[in-house]
Amino acid sequence: MAEPEIVLHPSAVVHPKARLNPGVSIGPHCTVGEEVTLGRNTRLESHVSVLGRTEIGADCRLAPFVSIGTEPQDIGYKGDPTQVRIGDGNIFKEFVTVHRGTVKGGGITVIGDRNYFMAYTHIAHDNRIGNDIVFTNSVTLAGHVTVGDFALLSAFTGVHQFCRIGRFAFTGGFTVLTQDLPPFLKVAGMRPPRILGLNSIGLRRRGFSRERIDALRRMIKVLYFSELNTTQAVDRIRTEFPAGEDRDELLEFIQTSKRGILKKTAAWDESSES
Repeated sequence: MAEPEIVLHPSAVVHPKARLNPGVSIGPHCTVGEEVTLGRNTRLESHVSVLGRTEIGADCRLAPFVSIGTEPQDIGYKGDPTQVRIGDGNIFKEFVTVHRGTVKGGGITVIGDRNYFMAYTHIAHDNRIGNDIVFTNSVTLAGHVTVGDFALLSAFTGVHQFCRIGRFAFTGGFTVLTQDLPPFLKVAGMRPPRILGLNSIGLRRRGFSRERIDALRRMIKVLYFSELNTTQAVDRIRTEFPAGEDRDELLEFIQTSKRGILKKTAAWDESSES
């Protein structure tokens, strides 16, 4: 069976050393740099710019005016040969920007597979983005941010540099995070953001059983809606709940936090989970 053809619009500017795999389609007025690799069947629609040492995997789609691999917005950057590496099946909508890494941050910005980046999302230098994440319009990540698999970040969420967002977490619109958001949680607002409890709807959609969700809900109540401080809550969770994937993931996230986790800011409204 013949390999699919590479399609280049006459107005596209593609460096002759760029590596294009079968099925790549590059539309009108796109620019592709010398050190770029585009995976099989990846499509650049129009006016897309992919520069620097950038590798994009298979079956990705880049909408008009997406910019990937340009210099990071870091005053210490001195033209170092840093990178962007993007996996398979990602969708980048209009005006999304992804900047390459910095030497002090490890030299690479990494994006996993099957993520959906809505219009005007910004992925800054040295970010580590997992898989199956939804970034709704105008989500803005500062440098060195980590986002775990299956998270959902709502419109205009802003994340401070070096923060982490755990797996299956959810942020409401206009949320501002300046500390780590543990996995499985739902948060909304700013100055400060409010912990709203468990992201139970998201967990159900991802196939979590009722028993797993109920156990996580009880852990979150101990952590955020008791009179215990974080250390005491971690000790009680470890004592009262059997070891398992979810408990261990939650405790490891808390104990490895460098910026600290988001604190309790409101009483739990369980109706917000339904």
